[in-house]
Amino acid sequence: MARITAGLSPFTDAAVIAEDHDLTGRTVVITGAATGIGVETARALAAAGAEVTIAVRNRQAGETAAAEINADIGVDRVKVGALDLSDLASVAGFVSAWGDRPLNILINNAGVMACPQSYTANDLEMQIGVNHFGHFLLGIGLARALMNGAEEGRTARLVSLSSIGHRRSDINWDDPHYRTRAYDKWESYGQSKTANSLFAVGYHKRFADLGITANAVMPGGIMTPLQRHLPREEMIAMGWMNEDGVVREGFKTPAQGASTSVWAAISDELEGVGGLYLENLAQALPWGEEPNAGVMPHALDPESAERLWALSEETTGVKL
Repeated sequence: MARITAGLSPFTDAAVIAEDHDLTGRTVVITGAATGIGVETARALAAAGAEVTIAVRNRQAGETAAAEINADIGVDRVKVGALDLSDLASVAGFVSAWGDRPLNILINNAGVMACPQSYTANDLEMQIGVNHFGHFLLGIGLARALMNGAEEGRTARLVSLSSIGHRRSDINWDDPHYRTRAYDKWESYGQSKTANSLFAVGYHKRFADLGITANAVMPGGIMTPLQRHLPREEMIAMGWMNEDGVVREGFKTPAQGASTSVWAAISDELEGVGGLYLENLAQALPWGEEPNAGVMPHALDPESAERLWALSEETTGVKL
């Protein structure tokens, strides 16, 4: 199969991706959309006509973001739902509140990066607990709604945000929650982002025949509140910015960072296609074929996707 690409610059704004689409009547849930690329993803889709629910832990921040987007587009199409991905009971509550209402697009955008070692309400390591297990439960819980959102000739879509950080670690099957080994914040983040990609592989396998496709997305390097746990000195040392705080060339704006998520959610090129890792408005090449880009084999390995699915069902207590 030929590589799928939008044929556009990686620095294209999300609004440009959505502007030629009429999304009137289509429903979207985006997690963590009170800040960063989530806000811009919601803005682009709502401006094109979609009814968007931003599912957030901080309700006040969500209401502020929704009001700002609604004022920007001149119509009330964005509303807020309460969702704390670090508490599986909260995830179950969001799912229950949504029910079986048709859902066309679910974008698992929320995430935590390189935080100090901590654990969720369910005693899961925070990064994989929020980034993967919370989103796993959400995706399974909303599967019926997504099936109800599928139409003849148009699938419902799940978009799972991964990261170039997946290169830092495969899943540590022996100790994913750092109960016996020393905690490494970047290894932990990498493990969770590998899980995000494998989830898309497993989800697509299970639901493609039921009208839902799933893909993973690497949005690019963007300065957002995701970096809240990183000292300025560390970001300088990693080359993300210079001593004056100027972000290095190659980083995207939040609106540019949202573009691949929007493309994955609505593009004609990806209709009926899933189980892919997307970046820069294209299907990613294998790692190493381009500088500092691409997907490593462990993030798309079908056997690992099955193993993770089994672990996720055991961990959340939810099975298909």
